[in-house]
Amino acid sequence: MQFRNLSNHLNGLRMKSSSRREFLQSSAILLTSAVIPSSFNAVKYKPLLSFSTLGCPDWEFSRIIDFAAAHYYDAIEIRGIKRELDLPKCHEFSNAENIKTTLRMMEDQNLKFSDLGSSATLHFPKGAEREKNLDDGKRFIDLAVQLNCPYVRVFPNNFPKDQEKNATIDLIVQGLLFLADYAKGSNVTVLVESHGDLVHIEDIEKVMQFAENKHTGMIWDVVNMWTITKEPPAEAYRRLKKYIRHTHIKDAKINDGKINYVFLGEGETPVFGAIDYLSGDGYKGYFSFEWEKMWHPEIASPELALADFSKKMMEHFNKQ
Repeated sequence: MQFRNLSNHLNGLRMKSSSRREFLQSSAILLTSAVIPSSFNAVKYKPLLSFSTLGCPDWEFSRIIDFAAAHYYDAIEIRGIKRELDLPKCHEFSNAENIKTTLRMMEDQNLKFSDLGSSATLHFPKGAEREKNLDDGKRFIDLAVQLNCPYVRVFPNNFPKDQEKNATIDLIVQGLLFLADYAKGSNVTVLVESHGDLVHIEDIEKVMQFAENKHTGMIWDVVNMWTITKEPPAEAYRRLKKYIRHTHIKDAKINDGKINYVFLGEGETPVFGAIDYLSGDGYKGYFSFEWEKMWHPEIASPELALADFSKKMMEHFNKQ
């Protein structure tokens, strides 16, 4: 009897010791997981960065992609090369062999084309000018297919005073739908930019609702809108987010009614608020820097501006 009692007592001690050891091990695991959430449990949002070649109008293509790769860009938005804006005429895209070489150069640098910036403009009434612009849109879609590029940008663009506004909106809508139909069967989407006179939320929303299609979407240029309308980006994003596929990011100061472009974070626009609405909602497109050096030669050099943008964007997201 005494032996049995002693045996039971020892077994009890062993069970207590084992339970305590398991408790300590479990506690250590929980404590470890508690102190390393940022590196183990949390997944940070990684923005995809691109820049428009509008910012480096005099650079050779090889310099463009070398610079992009060296400064942590993921893609390039082609608006022109060496000041040639009609992209099918550029050497890099002028024939099948050159396109093959261009794609190999991009792949070697682990870069993609974010979109092609056409000059196709959709507000013109029926006639030769409208046909020319629609044909330009078609040529850019053809090129985008060959480059595995997902988007082609088109302009809305103006609300002529001698043309009723709703009639112009209808022309823009019909132009988008015409190009969307041309892109059918491809992976290319035609994007209208918030640009020119099409910058008020209500007007853009109307165009996008009427032109809604698998092959249509929009480029949200926050500064194009805000500098003219002062409408809050929060409201713009709430009403337009279902259509946004791509962005143009820049910053500016307004002096005596004139827009002066400055480095990101040095202006007075709410551009970072817009960036945060997008990233907070899991935006999967590119934040594309549009430094308008082509149109504003007085602004800073591309070497400075393009390097500054990727640095500022990484700093912004690393703070979060």
